[in-house]
Amino acid sequence: MKIILASQSPRRRELLARLGLPFSAQAPDIDETMEPGEDPAREVARVSRAKAMAVEAAPEDVVIAADTIVVCNGRVLGKPGTPGQAQQMLRLLSGRDHQVMTGLTVRRGATVLTETEVSRIFFRPLQEEEIAAYVATGEPLDKAGAYGIQGLGKRFVEGIEGDYFNVVGLPVSRLLRVLAGFETENC
Repeated sequence: MKIILASQSPRRRELLARLGLPFSAQAPDIDETMEPGEDPAREVARVSRAKAMAVEAAPEDVVIAADTIVVCNGRVLGKPGTPGQAQQMLRLLSGRDHQVMTGLTVRRGATVLTETEVSRIFFRPLQEEEIAAYVATGEPLDKAGAYGIQGLGKRFVEGIEGDYFNVVGLPVSRLLRVLAGFETENC
């Protein structure tokens, strides 16, 4: 049995490596576009499942896939395409709370389990100068919601309810519960 991480995210790779699990990584080639007007939790789960299904694996292999989005006032914030979009997202998050949702899918053979983890984050009010300075670092450009809680973006966070690692991009506790269930199921 091999573990395959269906992701190109360095953060997910790092979190999985910290668990001490040997794994390989494959970047799935799928369209990650969210359907407008659909429930964000359902959509992030759908994309996660599509990632898991897009990776080639032997029947005994375990495939782990995840997709993370930020939702503020019902609006889904993916990765910003430009520095201007990153600034707009950070302005929207300023002084507000928002949700970070990660769809997590684990697949082994014909068994596929998909769940969604939700964490609530509270941002302090941000000044235009600090938004511009943060965006200039480049960090927000490859992160959902235009910030990395594990990087320089942590300075904006006043509080968190839920799994910190979910906000980084992989709900570690939920993943371990799912993996334990797969081991029990296949004994």
